[in-house]
Amino acid sequence: MIAVNPMDSASVLAAFGALGVLAVIFAESGLLVVGFFLPGDTLLFPAGVLCAGSAGQPPRLALWQVLVCAAVGAVAGAQAGYLIGRHGGRALLARSSGGRLKAAAARAERLLARYGHGKALVIGRFVPLLRSVLHPVAGALGVPVGTFTLWQTVGGLLWSQTLVLAGYTLGASVPHIDDYLLPLVALVVVVSLLPLLPEALRARRARRARRARRRDSAR
Repeated sequence: MIAVNPMDSASVLAAFGALGVLAVIFAESGLLVVGFFLPGDTLLFPAGVLCAGSAGQPPRLALWQVLVCAAVGAVAGAQAGYLIGRHGGRALLARSSGGRLKAAAARAERLLARYGHGKALVIGRFVPLLRSVLHPVAGALGVPVGTFTLWQTVGGLLWSQTLVLAGYTLGASVPHIDDYLLPLVALVVVVSLLPLLPEALRARRARRARRARRRDSAR
């Protein structure tokens, strides 16, 4: 019996191939508490790498299967997340004890308010952690279903297909790159976290400003 760690991209791909991509991306795109801890970028990119053969060896995965499964998982998962949010998402978040989950939900609300529904749903796809809560939050906030479906589909296809094809292009260009999947995953993690850096810096400045105000008021 194969032991599979759903949070380990290599384990998922080795055990289930393209179907593992579909299942994990579906959960990561909308199942809120569960999806929050699953790989997204770090699954799609290595899957694309494994679709490229190297040094006379055939590809380990079929590119068309991975592209289709990634697209279906991203779009269907987001739609499921929207329905969860529409029918009790706020209550589920309120019961959750995870500080990071609640912080991500608050960030999703700010993104929707700042950029509007369409732009926020596309941008949010490319931001880890935020991606898993954005769709349930959109449902809880009552984003119109037609607007949500259109823009989450655009965002889901852009995100999933771009990452898979980027991995495939690298795999086809660099011989034996599939031997270095773990360093590649680490690099993808670092790159995918970059969109969170500006907000982290703003939050740090805000905390410093609050501390400074408290010190001034205590004098």
